[in-house]
Amino acid sequence: MKQIILGTAGHIDHGKTSLIKAVSGTDTDRLKEEKRRGITIELGFAAIDLPSGLHIGVVDVPGHEKFVKNMVAGATGIDVVAVIIAADEGVMPQTREHMEICSLLGIRYGFVVLTKTDMVDEEWLELVTEDVTDFMADTFLEDSPIVPVSSVTRDGLDQFIETLDRYCMALPERTATGIFRLPIDRVFSMKGFGTVVTGTLVSGHVELGEQVMVYPSGITTKVRGIQVHDRSVESAEAGLRTAINFQGVDKYAVNRGDVLARPDTLIPTYMIDVELHLLESNERPLKNRQRVRFHIGTSQMPCHIVLIDRDVLEPGETALVQVRLEGPVVCVRDDRYVIRSYSPVRTLGGGRVLNPAPPKHKRFRKESMERIERLCDTDPQSLIASHIEMAGFAERSFAELKVLTSLSDKALDASLKKLLSDRTIIQTERSQRRFVHQSVFETFRKDVTELLSAYHKRHPLKAGMSKGELRSKLPDIETPRLFNQMLHLLLKTNEVVQNDDSVHLAGHQVTLETDQSDLKEKILGIYAEKGLQPPYFKELVQMLETDPAKAKNVLMHLVDEGRVIRVKEELFFHAGAISDLKARLIDFLQQNQEINPGAFKEMTGASRKYTIPLFEYFDSENITIRVGDVRKLRKKATAR
Repeated sequence: MKQIILGTAGHIDHGKTSLIKAVSGTDTDRLKEEKRRGITIELGFAAIDLPSGLHIGVVDVPGHEKFVKNMVAGATGIDVVAVIIAADEGVMPQTREHMEICSLLGIRYGFVVLTKTDMVDEEWLELVTEDVTDFMADTFLEDSPIVPVSSVTRDGLDQFIETLDRYCMALPERTATGIFRLPIDRVFSMKGFGTVVTGTLVSGHVELGEQVMVYPSGITTKVRGIQVHDRSVESAEAGLRTAINFQGVDKYAVNRGDVLARPDTLIPTYMIDVELHLLESNERPLKNRQRVRFHIGTSQMPCHIVLIDRDVLEPGETALVQVRLEGPVVCVRDDRYVIRSYSPVRTLGGGRVLNPAPPKHKRFRKESMERIERLCDTDPQSLIASHIEMAGFAERSFAELKVLTSLSDKALDASLKKLLSDRTIIQTERSQRRFVHQSVFETFRKDVTELLSAYHKRHPLKAGMSKGELRSKLPDIETPRLFNQMLHLLLKTNEVVQNDDSVHLAGHQVTLETDQSDLKEKILGIYAEKGLQPPYFKELVQMLETDPAKAKNVLMHLVDEGRVIRVKEELFFHAGAISDLKARLIDFLQQNQEINPGAFKEMTGASRKYTIPLFEYFDSENITIRVGDVRKLRKKATAR
């Protein structure tokens, strides 16, 4: 069955609450202050059974200019609006402002109800009807019916119900797809139940026992109970007025304006890229960085409007701008919003969200406008590709793309598969389904190729650059996971080669010049002769009477070949000497369980300046482990 929310709109004391009470039997003014003053202050809620069998929810909003912020909160999730105009007063200031708000929030279905007809004669009613018809021209209510009623005599109530039923039957049916979101418009506690929140479920669905999160605070809890129209239910879906009972959350930890959703499905943000229409009724233009009130969902947050390509926005104009908020909010692409001034307080404009989590834009920069303009594209694949490309090495996950595109799981999945098959994007992680753009991989390929080429020129005798050093040269890649994945993709192209922990260009080969070959043999001969008492590097250079840099290059080449072992910064040993010592050490420990420094010194026949570095080397190679002043054999160590 269709899930529909009727909302009221109109000037104070024009009979909104009385009409809802007359047709539903529910007095939506529940507060003592409302009863005392005779005006609606807070949002009120009711339900109506229609002749077609539809059971619809009703949100009754306050009409006083001081409570327009509450009206905006109540308008979230409205499917059809009844604009209430008193026959004895006609169109008034809040009538106009409420109509502007409804239009800015994207409400497209509704009709006018002329109330208090018992207080005017036929001639006056005709004049007011004519005036209202003129008022509705060029609005979303143009050509909509005008229904005269009296909540006192009940004249016209049947026609109101018939008109409402006809509109509701004609409305397109909502689907329960999308992210579960319940913008909270009321928080209270009930004895024996704890904290309860209410709101209009704007998308998705929720079930009893589910884990949910309060945004933007990040509080997680479990759904203990669900009510729809005062009936306990197992689940609720989009389009329903819904009350949810929390488990173990204090009511003071939750506020109107918060949004209830599943954990890790929304993105709290301080910046939003939007399309902003400034109402023509404004007397002044909007200036860059002007501070205004930003209303989205049921929240209100102070913000500054940053005009990217101009200094002022004139009344009636529309522009792409960035909203910079003074506190975090959560939203999804295509959500509607309203901005209102500070003093005097009035509605300035509004529009739709283009990017719920953008980077900070610089004004009068071509690339800033291009980034926002690309997000005006309504083609799902183009939109998805743009978001993934703009993320660069930060990647985009499936969950983030749902927020950024407002697509259903099915539609998003289909578009991603097409982009993957076209090789426009690359999947970099499976569990959370993370993606980068092909252009980002091309940037990685270019950077790695240039880095390795320069490294080979600087170190011609080195087989390649270590993976750790290569990754350190690419600071934009934040995670080892992404680096390894991108490197794996590059290795598959056969442009680079990896040997153990070393990476080099496919065409790179180490070739020694004649004098370097001679030097190599001399160095190898010295280390073979000296065994476990080799010269430190400085001593080696003096013995060879050669250039230190040249000797270091050849020596590190021998290390890469595995013929010389580097034990510490300036101390190297012949690989054969280390291999022989390792075998003798393991054999000793297998028979004696432990070895002290004196016994090790005797085994090596070397002085302390060699035995301590050798002990530390075997520790680092997981052959031995230090226990007090002795070394013991690690369990997995072998002589091979």
